[in-house]
Amino acid sequence: MNLLPKTHKEFSEKDYWNKFFKKRGAKAFEWYGEYLELCAHIHKYIKPKDAVLITGCGNSSLSADLYDVGYSNIINIDVSEVVIKQMTSINSHRTGMKFVCMDATDMSFENDKFNAVLDKGTLDALMPDDGDETQKRIDKYFAEIKRVLKLGGRYVCISLLQSHILDKLLSTFCDKSWMFRIVRCHEAEEKNAESGDGTTLPVFIVIATKFKEMPQQILEVCMAGEKMLRLSRPEEVREYVKSAQDAAFVTNGLAKTNLDDDNEVSLDLYKPGEELPRYTLYVVDQKGSQAVNKYAVFIVPQGRESEWLFGTPAGRRQLQDSARFGRLVVAVLRRGHRFDSLDAVKDELAHSAKMLIPYGFVGQIPFVSLGSDVGRRVRVHEGRSAVSGDFVVEDVDVEGATHRRLVFLDNQFLVQSEAKLKTIKKKNKPRTVVDFGHISFYHSFMCVGVQLSRGPSTRVAVLGLGGGSLCMFLRKCFDGLKVTAVDIDPTMLDVARNHFELTTDEDLQVQIKDGLDFLKDEAVAGNQYEAVMFDMDSKDRTLGLSCPPKQFLEEHVLDNVKSILTKDGNFILNLVCRDKCLQESILETLKQHFTHLVTVKLYEEVNEIVIATNSKRAYSMDHFEEAIKNLNTTAREKRLVDVRCVDLKDFMQSVTVMS
Repeated sequence: MNLLPKTHKEFSEKDYWNKFFKKRGAKAFEWYGEYLELCAHIHKYIKPKDAVLITGCGNSSLSADLYDVGYSNIINIDVSEVVIKQMTSINSHRTGMKFVCMDATDMSFENDKFNAVLDKGTLDALMPDDGDETQKRIDKYFAEIKRVLKLGGRYVCISLLQSHILDKLLSTFCDKSWMFRIVRCHEAEEKNAESGDGTTLPVFIVIATKFKEMPQQILEVCMAGEKMLRLSRPEEVREYVKSAQDAAFVTNGLAKTNLDDDNEVSLDLYKPGEELPRYTLYVVDQKGSQAVNKYAVFIVPQGRESEWLFGTPAGRRQLQDSARFGRLVVAVLRRGHRFDSLDAVKDELAHSAKMLIPYGFVGQIPFVSLGSDVGRRVRVHEGRSAVSGDFVVEDVDVEGATHRRLVFLDNQFLVQSEAKLKTIKKKNKPRTVVDFGHISFYHSFMCVGVQLSRGPSTRVAVLGLGGGSLCMFLRKCFDGLKVTAVDIDPTMLDVARNHFELTTDEDLQVQIKDGLDFLKDEAVAGNQYEAVMFDMDSKDRTLGLSCPPKQFLEEHVLDNVKSILTKDGNFILNLVCRDKCLQESILETLKQHFTHLVTVKLYEEVNEIVIATNSKRAYSMDHFEEAIKNLNTTAREKRLVDVRCVDLKDFMQSVTVMS
């Protein structure tokens, strides 16, 4: 039997409610939670000795529950004669509680009679829209509430706070004669979600306290936990409420449906009053019979969030496939916060995890992670660059080793530069230093291109300094190699020197210069290099091209690159492009400028290393195998690595000779 109104306007009509309660019978209809879910908030604002008025009582058991725990002075009113008769009969043994048929917009009580007016959904029923007639009705309702409340009394309203209702509350009670507070009632939401009876939208409790005129207006909200947040303007109240409602809209939808296999939804979680998100949740669904388990939350330890498996949609999809969960929520711990323990993180995420439960899941939510702790992320330095914006240098633990990372905060899940730290003994005292032999996979693959073009004396231009890891490896690995690093950002040179142990000398020099100007000037000067390497990020996030900036792939720039390369020199490009069509067009452009083109696609990474040359000699697999073996041998001899710098098998499986 459908007991919901055909149109929202019926909520405010007396005849509708009479019909409703006749159909409903004696079964209580709890729109926004029952006593157990609401009691913690009600007891905080309404005391047992208070004279309490419940407007629009309906057949809710709330007043009976309050009476049974000691609230002996309660008057219930409702516009429906049917429900008043029902409730009088049901509560005949509760002799101190009254039920009166009365219109809340025209009450017969004397002034200043009640310590509290409790409204559970009545305002929502009376105000289905913001039309002129509705506005007049609510003005009368609020005027009556103000009249019957004693000084110091409270209007406690449980509501879904649709925008027009919130606007009316703010315009009515936000002055210096009222203290206005909104608290979110998570308990009622969770109960409604579990029972399926009622709404799963956010439930709010509005507390408007009547005072004599105060020196200033007092506005407060509490959207989570116990902490009240003091606000200065009604607009801020609207923003907090809307944010909660928008998030609930997403979580309600996720509870009732599955995402497409190639989609995911992300949610940022904040602590009240904080501007930086504390967590980011990624929701990934798996359809079909492959899923063995229904639901789980995976907590990514600090410092691991930038890894492919956790930091990319494809990686999170693979993580879900391997774990075989129908729905997996991947929780990332955001920087700028302290996380005491894995158990503490689980407690903080418990409510959000419940809100994301897929339909049909029952039981305890499994929380899984890589280990028993939350990882470590220590901020070493923070600063701001005129070119790259805010950035941090931080130490993180990854698989038992400490890594130092440079991260630009406008793209927090991308590591710009990384160095592994190691402990050495100097004068019998332990000291932490940068391990220059540890470079990223894509840097090691780029070094193969340098090895291919090496001669007795080799000059290399590296556009994009970062932390200087690539430049320092080249300098320490190869004798007779001279490196010229180019970066537009002077701040990065300071960071590389102060935090990544970059040292400059006659073999490694850094020019602070626009890379485009460098290429042009070197071409005009007739300078020659055995290798030119592009390893700079793009600040333009709209193209799907993260590296290099698009202007470095224009025709005249590539002509300059060709001009400064020796006849057997290599152009070595770190290409990071998520747009397949754009990636293909870039490779076609490169083919027009270079005779031979080779790509090396990194497994589980977006990076693709391109080696281009106009040498008369075409590269074969034998050339790559020989270069890798020589590079590994040299790196071992220089004690940069114990075994190898480049895995021969990985490289050979990833390389493609295009022309």
